[in-house]
Amino acid sequence: MSKPSTSHNKTIAINKRASHDYFIEERFEAGLMLQGWEVKSLREGRVQLSESYIIIKNGEAWLFNAHITPLKTASTHVHPIPTGLRKLLLHRSQLNKLIGQVERKGYTLVPLALYWKNSWAKLEIGLAKGKKEFDKRASLKERDWERDKARLFKSK
Repeated sequence: MSKPSTSHNKTIAINKRASHDYFIEERFEAGLMLQGWEVKSLREGRVQLSESYIIIKNGEAWLFNAHITPLKTASTHVHPIPTGLRKLLLHRSQLNKLIGQVERKGYTLVPLALYWKNSWAKLEIGLAKGKKEFDKRASLKERDWERDKARLFKSK
Protein backbone atom coordinates (compact mmCIF):
# COMPACT_ATOMS: atom_id res chain seq x y z
CA MET A 1 0.00 0.00 0.00
CA SER A 2 1.25 3.44 -0.82
CA LYS A 3 1.24 6.19 1.75
CA PRO A 4 -0.98 9.20 1.12
CA SER A 5 0.99 12.27 0.20
CA THR A 6 1.04 14.70 3.10
CA SER A 7 2.82 17.48 1.21
CA HIS A 8 0.31 17.78 -1.66
CA ASN A 9 -0.69 21.42 -2.23
CA LYS A 10 0.31 22.72 1.18
CA THR A 11 0.43 26.48 1.15
CA ILE A 12 3.65 28.02 2.47
CA ALA A 13 2.91 31.73 1.95
CA ILE A 14 0.21 33.87 0.35
CA ASN A 15 0.59 37.40 -0.99
CA LYS A 16 -2.70 38.94 0.19
CA ARG A 17 -1.61 42.39 -0.90
CA ALA A 18 -1.50 41.35 -4.56
CA SER A 19 -5.27 40.94 -4.87
CA HIS A 20 -5.75 44.30 -3.15
CA ASP A 21 -3.36 46.20 -5.42
CA TYR A 22 -3.91 44.42 -8.76
CA PHE A 23 -6.55 42.94 -11.05
CA ILE A 24 -5.30 39.38 -11.62
CA GLU A 25 -5.97 38.48 -15.26
CA GLU A 26 -4.27 35.10 -15.56
CA ARG A 27 -2.44 32.70 -13.25
CA PHE A 28 0.62 30.54 -13.95
CA GLU A 29 2.49 27.91 -11.96
CA ALA A 30 6.27 28.18 -11.88
CA GLY A 31 8.97 26.13 -10.25
CA LEU A 32 11.69 27.74 -8.17
CA MET A 33 15.42 27.15 -8.35
CA LEU A 34 16.43 27.01 -4.68
CA GLN A 35 19.44 26.11 -2.58
CA GLY A 36 19.31 23.62 0.28
CA TRP A 37 19.05 26.17 3.09
CA GLU A 38 16.18 27.88 1.26
CA VAL A 39 14.21 24.63 1.03
CA LYS A 40 14.72 24.03 4.75
CA SER A 41 13.49 27.53 5.52
CA LEU A 42 10.45 27.00 3.32
CA ARG A 43 9.64 23.81 5.21
CA GLU A 44 9.66 25.89 8.40
CA GLY A 45 7.43 28.53 6.76
CA ARG A 46 9.98 31.33 7.00
CA VAL A 47 9.14 33.24 3.83
CA GLN A 48 7.46 36.55 2.97
CA LEU A 49 6.06 37.45 -0.44
CA SER A 50 4.43 40.78 0.41
CA GLU A 51 7.14 43.06 -1.00
CA SER A 52 8.31 40.76 -3.78
CA TYR A 53 7.83 41.04 -7.52
CA ILE A 54 8.89 39.28 -10.69
CA ILE A 55 11.25 40.71 -13.28
CA ILE A 56 12.11 39.40 -16.72
CA LYS A 57 15.77 39.68 -17.62
CA ASN A 58 17.53 38.12 -20.62
CA GLY A 59 14.50 36.01 -21.50
CA GLU A 60 14.24 34.49 -18.01
CA ALA A 61 11.86 35.18 -15.12
CA TRP A 62 13.32 36.02 -11.70
CA LEU A 63 11.69 36.37 -8.29
CA PHE A 64 13.03 39.51 -6.67
CA ASN A 65 12.86 40.67 -3.06
CA ALA A 66 11.16 37.56 -1.65
CA HIS A 67 12.44 37.31 1.90
CA ILE A 68 13.46 33.77 2.93
CA THR A 69 14.81 33.89 6.47
CA PRO A 70 17.77 31.54 6.96
CA LEU A 71 17.59 29.07 9.81
CA LYS A 72 19.99 29.32 12.73
CA THR A 73 21.03 25.72 12.09
CA ALA A 74 22.07 26.40 8.50
CA SER A 75 25.47 25.23 7.35
CA THR A 76 28.47 27.32 8.33
CA HIS A 77 30.11 27.25 4.87
CA VAL A 78 27.07 28.80 3.17
CA HIS A 79 26.49 32.55 3.43
CA PRO A 80 22.74 32.95 2.90
CA ILE A 81 21.29 36.01 1.19
CA PRO A 82 17.66 36.37 2.39
CA THR A 83 16.40 38.64 -0.43
CA GLY A 84 18.46 37.46 -3.38
CA LEU A 85 17.28 36.76 -6.92
CA ARG A 86 15.70 33.35 -7.46
CA LYS A 87 15.15 31.94 -10.92
CA LEU A 88 11.65 30.85 -11.91
CA LEU A 89 11.29 27.71 -13.98
CA LEU A 90 8.72 28.10 -16.76
CA HIS A 91 8.18 26.54 -20.16
CA ARG A 92 9.51 28.59 -23.08
CA SER A 93 5.99 29.10 -24.48
CA GLN A 94 4.80 30.46 -21.13
CA LEU A 95 7.81 32.76 -20.91
CA ASN A 96 7.23 34.08 -24.42
CA LYS A 97 3.60 34.79 -23.61
CA LEU A 98 4.50 36.58 -20.37
CA ILE A 99 7.25 38.61 -22.03
CA GLY A 100 4.83 39.72 -24.75
CA GLN A 101 2.11 40.72 -22.29
CA VAL A 102 4.49 42.60 -19.98
CA GLU A 103 6.34 44.50 -22.71
CA ARG A 104 3.47 45.32 -25.08
CA LYS A 105 0.30 45.57 -23.02
CA GLY A 106 1.59 47.05 -19.77
CA TYR A 107 0.87 44.11 -17.50
CA THR A 108 3.02 43.25 -14.51
CA LEU A 109 3.92 39.94 -12.89
CA VAL A 110 3.22 39.44 -9.20
CA PRO A 111 3.78 36.40 -6.97
CA LEU A 112 0.48 35.21 -5.50
CA ALA A 113 1.24 32.09 -3.47
CA LEU A 114 4.04 29.72 -2.62
CA TYR A 115 3.12 26.08 -1.99
CA TRP A 116 4.32 22.49 -2.06
CA LYS A 117 3.25 20.25 -4.91
CA ASN A 118 4.52 16.68 -4.60
CA SER A 119 7.60 17.77 -2.64
CA TRP A 120 8.43 20.53 -5.17
CA ALA A 121 8.17 24.20 -4.22
CA LYS A 122 5.88 25.96 -6.69
CA LEU A 123 5.10 29.64 -7.05
CA GLU A 124 1.78 30.83 -8.40
CA ILE A 125 2.33 34.01 -10.39
CA GLY A 126 -0.31 36.32 -11.73
CA LEU A 127 -0.41 38.44 -14.86
CA ALA A 128 -1.90 41.61 -13.41
CA LYS A 129 -2.92 45.19 -14.06
CA GLY A 130 -2.62 47.78 -11.32
CA LYS A 131 -5.71 49.10 -9.56
CA LYS A 132 -6.41 52.78 -9.11
CA GLU A 133 -7.39 54.12 -5.68
CA PHE A 134 -11.11 54.22 -6.52
CA ASP A 135 -10.92 50.60 -7.74
CA LYS A 136 -9.49 49.56 -4.37
CA ARG A 137 -12.30 51.35 -2.54
CA ALA A 138 -14.91 49.75 -4.79
CA SER A 139 -13.53 46.26 -4.21
CA LEU A 140 -13.50 46.86 -0.44
CA LYS A 141 -17.11 48.05 -0.59
CA GLU A 142 -18.12 45.02 -2.66
CA ARG A 143 -16.38 42.63 -0.26
CA ASP A 144 -18.15 44.27 2.72
CA TRP A 145 -21.49 43.99 0.96
CA GLU A 146 -20.93 40.28 0.23
CA ARG A 147 -20.10 39.72 3.91
CA ASP A 148 -23.22 41.62 5.06
CA LYS A 149 -25.39 39.80 2.54
CA ALA A 150 -24.15 36.42 3.77
CA ARG A 151 -24.81 37.51 7.35
CA LEU A 152 -28.37 38.57 6.47
CA PHE A 153 -29.16 35.30 4.71
CA LYS A 154 -27.68 33.30 7.58
CA SER A 155 -29.83 35.07 10.16
CA LYS A 156 -33.08 34.44 8.23
